[in-house]
Amino acid sequence: MTDDVTWHHSSLELDERRRLLGREGAVVWLTGLSGSGKSTVAVALERMVVEAGRPAALLDGDNLRHGLNADLGFSAEDRTENVRRVGEVAALFAEAGVVAVVPLISPYRSGRDRARAAATDRGLRFVEVHVDTPIEECERRDPKGLYAKARAGEIRGFTGIDDPYEAPTSPELRLTPADGDPLAQARRVLELLDR
Repeated sequence: MTDDVTWHHSSLELDERRRLLGREGAVVWLTGLSGSGKSTVAVALERMVVEAGRPAALLDGDNLRHGLNADLGFSAEDRTENVRRVGEVAALFAEAGVVAVVPLISPYRSGRDRARAAATDRGLRFVEVHVDTPIEECERRDPKGLYAKARAGEIRGFTGIDDPYEAPTSPELRLTPADGDPLAQARRVLELLDR
């Protein structure tokens, strides 16, 4: 950061924006292993939030790697930067009154803590949802064929295989396959969001 960059404040304070819009934004951060169902739950949740009359935006990790984060790889440093950027963007959406739905592996606890701080330091709500699907089930699903490649040594540093996944210690919500299909899981997130 340079001294030549300063924060430019909106003419709307957060409380005034909430009052005028009649709602507040939030960041819903879905974390879990590849193949856990994060994106499927997130897509259902986004629809439910919009159908309930609230603006929502899906900030899917793969989608963001096509544009905003196209310059990043999958090293620990690049994953950390990926999560940092997404956390900042999600906070901006939430500040504008949008529910930012973020399905992102985000393997390191410190990165998720930083994303939380990007929201909460601005007075915004941050809801961490751990989509806690056992790795055996994620490998069985393997929607992108990544586990097979990692097991074959074609991919190095794959989360859950040869790179760690640091599960949340106290997420606002933990979803497991026992919680039903993705629609049922999304409803649980929406219920939490509506409290």
